[in-house]
Amino acid sequence: MERPGRCPLLPQPLEQRSATPSWQLPAPLPECPDLDGLGLPEPLQALLLRRGYGSREAVQTLLDPPAAPDPAAHFPHLAIAVERLRRACRQGERLAICGDYDADGMTSTALLVGVLRHLGANPCAAIPSRLDDGYGLNAAMVERLAAEGIALLVTVDNGIAAQEALERAQQLGVEVIVTDHHTLPPQLPPLLALLHPATTPEGSPYRGLAGVGIAYVLARALAQKQRSKPALAMALDLFCIGTIADMAPLQGVNRRWLLDGLPQLKASQLKGLQALQQLAGLDDAPLDAGAVGFQIAPRINAVGRLGDPQVVVELLTTDDPQRALELAHACESLNRQRRELCDAIEAEARALVEADGQQRSPFLLLAQGHWHHGVIGIVAARLVDHFGLPVALLAAEGNGRLRASVRAPQGFAVDAALQACSDLLERHGGHPAAGGFTVRAEQVAALHERLNQRAAAWLQSDASLRAVRPEALVPFSELSRDFWRQLQRLEPFGIGHATPLFWSQRCSVEEQRQLRGGHLQLTLRQGETRLRAIAWRWNGGWTLPKEVDVAFHLRLNRWQGEERLQLELVDLRPSCSDNLVLRSRGRQYWVSRQEDQLVIRNADGDELRARCAPGHLQVDHPNGDHPYVRALVADAATALGLAA
Repeated sequence: MERPGRCPLLPQPLEQRSATPSWQLPAPLPECPDLDGLGLPEPLQALLLRRGYGSREAVQTLLDPPAAPDPAAHFPHLAIAVERLRRACRQGERLAICGDYDADGMTSTALLVGVLRHLGANPCAAIPSRLDDGYGLNAAMVERLAAEGIALLVTVDNGIAAQEALERAQQLGVEVIVTDHHTLPPQLPPLLALLHPATTPEGSPYRGLAGVGIAYVLARALAQKQRSKPALAMALDLFCIGTIADMAPLQGVNRRWLLDGLPQLKASQLKGLQALQQLAGLDDAPLDAGAVGFQIAPRINAVGRLGDPQVVVELLTTDDPQRALELAHACESLNRQRRELCDAIEAEARALVEADGQQRSPFLLLAQGHWHHGVIGIVAARLVDHFGLPVALLAAEGNGRLRASVRAPQGFAVDAALQACSDLLERHGGHPAAGGFTVRAEQVAALHERLNQRAAAWLQSDASLRAVRPEALVPFSELSRDFWRQLQRLEPFGIGHATPLFWSQRCSVEEQRQLRGGHLQLTLRQGETRLRAIAWRWNGGWTLPKEVDVAFHLRLNRWQGEERLQLELVDLRPSCSDNLVLRSRGRQYWVSRQEDQLVIRNADGDELRARCAPGHLQVDHPNGDHPYVRALVADAATALGLAA
């Protein structure tokens, strides 16, 4: 049977697969458990059912997750770590918090520095330089800190792989508490205590914690022992910022703690967070997950990419409002510089790719010595979105070496590709969607050839098909403020609980405007309802058909004191015809739409009619309950866009 949901129902030519996404619409739900008692509109019920929430109890757990269990029963070394830090607090001991220069590492560092300082210890932040030191704790840092009289280190968001550094700490008599969430090595390095998700029992709700989550487990246990409500509040605020900024999976205790912490975030006593809200123009807007992810996190991230991470640590721990505002302005300046750098590098990279025309490589590998290491990952992700191909951007590291950031579309495994080229690389790491490596200049040509071979094989496979997968059909008439309030009940969204992708059909394009930066703004009408839509960094062409289907995220746009619902477009396509041909088991069927009814006619002229109501199918035929007939109707309904 042809895969339903494309328009028209034909396979895409290979040369178009990486450029034009296909639409794969959700199949109708033949049986819909009763979720009406939860007060959710039908499209949101359909969305949850498709995500596996098949009962009222499962949805209730999503809306109100259980409290976090006692962490002492999940982290074997927690008591050791807490007692050592309590001693440091009692004695006013000077200790070092060794973090990282990404958002997770910087917020983790600020969290422990702030809490320990409040509880009486004397912590300092020790974060390596992105350009000079690279990632994580190193032996030179340990030696420097030991020479300054520090006898206790706590790592956050790193440390478990720092074998040499931890062995050196042991030699120097420096105790180390490691809090990390990266892959455990086969043999643990020497340490006083380890807090890591992989040490928790199988199925533990703590398994999805990012670095800042592990730091929060430690800080929360310590603050509870010390009976300090201000320290608990400070820690929860920074947990929320770091978890959203790091895009940690929003499941388990992550979701519980975010639901507890986000409502309090607007009134946070952190002077730095208040200053960031002010500069981001969020004074009169709620500080929800979206505002943190799109307004606060980029300003923090920019510092780690281009500046000194100590700026963020001081910003998030200072009690001086004036100093906080000065530091927030520094973040704002670096964020502006980050945007300008990304735009310039992207323009240069796209020009290099487009100069090759249709002969471009299946794996885009581009190198320029002057590109900035801190932003090439962002640009690589933009190029993946534009070209639909795996991308590596390389910048000079010195001594004849180049450092790269790699990004790839879904289906191309970056980590596996780099492992297959490990003999050509100095070092590498990553996961399926992203990675990085260091390579000697003389190996770049051979590396590119091998990556091209892998990418070419991937392009020949179905795994390279780019797909837009809407989850629920929503008519414009249902997109009300009440629908928005019900949608907010499902927040926060992120990894493991993605922002819902809705779709709507037969939308008339009334107005079209090209904005600076390559964005597309539309006014769409469906029936009597008009809505504004925005497509960020639009690359789908500027000549649109008069009638389109749209796949979108729903947003609440706030501008000059006004609020309005707006569609954030992921993709659009010409609206399908009311007629199509469906092939199933070697037979052809002619399918048409008559208002909300589906008419299916076979080669003998026999007709079958069905009504597709939200969440279920009503088939008007004596054999309507036959599995083959129901599957045929479901495929036809999906293809014509009649599925909820």
